[in-house]
Amino acid sequence: MAELLLILENALKSIRAHALRSLLTVLGIIIGVGSVIAVVSIFQGMAASITEQFAGLGANSLSVRAETSFEDQLQGRRSRISLLDFQQLQDSVQYLAEISPTLDVMGDYGGTVSAGRVEAFTRVIASSPSYQHSRQVYPRLGRFITEADNESRRRVCVIGEALRKNLNLRENPLGDYIRIDSEWCKVVGVMEERGEVFGFSQDDFVLVPFSTGLALVRDVAQIDLRIDLHVRDRTNIELVKQRSEQALRRSRRLSNDVADDFRVETPDQLGDSLKTIINLVSTVFAGVVGISLLVGGIGIMNIMLVSVTERTREIGICKALGATSRSILLQFLGEAMVLSAIGGLIGVVIGYAGGALASALIPGLPAAVVPWWAVILSVAFSGLVGVIFGIIPAAKAARLDPIEALRYE
Repeated sequence: MAELLLILENALKSIRAHALRSLLTVLGIIIGVGSVIAVVSIFQGMAASITEQFAGLGANSLSVRAETSFEDQLQGRRSRISLLDFQQLQDSVQYLAEISPTLDVMGDYGGTVSAGRVEAFTRVIASSPSYQHSRQVYPRLGRFITEADNESRRRVCVIGEALRKNLNLRENPLGDYIRIDSEWCKVVGVMEERGEVFGFSQDDFVLVPFSTGLALVRDVAQIDLRIDLHVRDRTNIELVKQRSEQALRRSRRLSNDVADDFRVETPDQLGDSLKTIINLVSTVFAGVVGISLLVGGIGIMNIMLVSVTERTREIGICKALGATSRSILLQFLGEAMVLSAIGGLIGVVIGYAGGALASALIPGLPAAVVPWWAVILSVAFSGLVGVIFGIIPAAKAARLDPIEALRYE
């Protein structure tokens, strides 16, 4: 232990004696570790945000979505959840507290709505009164659409805060009218502001009753529903999922040898799928930027070789005074390891600061999260790089003949 402390003390003294050269030596390590930490912190922040978003949907919920295989996509075919599928779920599946269909009235990307002479491009959503419970969003002003609105196909709507601003509506726009396609709809509610996620506003939409939305759709055969199912008892969720899949297969007339062209998922499954993708992407990015760690290691080896040459006489004196080859080896190896570990620690700080800065500057990007394993792994890998690339210079120093070293000018 005493020898180890002495090695660390001497390594730190050597680094302080050549502070600028040491900083330039570990610059590659700092950049590599900083890049890894910044990338991991941003993607882990995204994963944490996704978990929070899906946690709000509730543990007793299921979502039904169409799923098109890659082969069908190549052939220009697209799977859709139709009104018949929705009706089959309503009629066949028990233990449901609510069933909420959602339809993008003007397509997946939205369309143009207007208020007076002001136009805005936004999403036009048609859904049922239970939408607010399934998505955990509620009106800030006014009310949400009701079952009476849905049954009588009333031309009413609720809007998001971003759309209110884009259309230059009043702070309290209740009673104002906006035009959707060729229909005028009365604003009866303004939803609570939810901000942005990954740069996309969650408040830029207009929502109308489901039956009203169906009346606005130009081609009913082309609609693609998203359906949220709410189970009364959490213990029945797997049973409801199985029966929903069976009902959809009957509705879509799928034979036993044909795979599902839809997906019934819980919020946990949806969140896990997205987190898996994010973790995979972050791992790839971390691996790419981690190459700079190897570049930094080569820089450490070069500088350590120069250091061995500069300190040849010093090594000769140490050996003449009784220092063993092992102690010389450990001294130079320890110096390389401490140098790279310090670079790793500096890189962690800079990387976290970079991730936090990116989260602050990029709208909608979640707060950066640095997991403990990323810090430990980065610093440990930095130290390992120092050991690997410090072995050759340390071995060269340990093999020096003391007589020749003392004669070195």
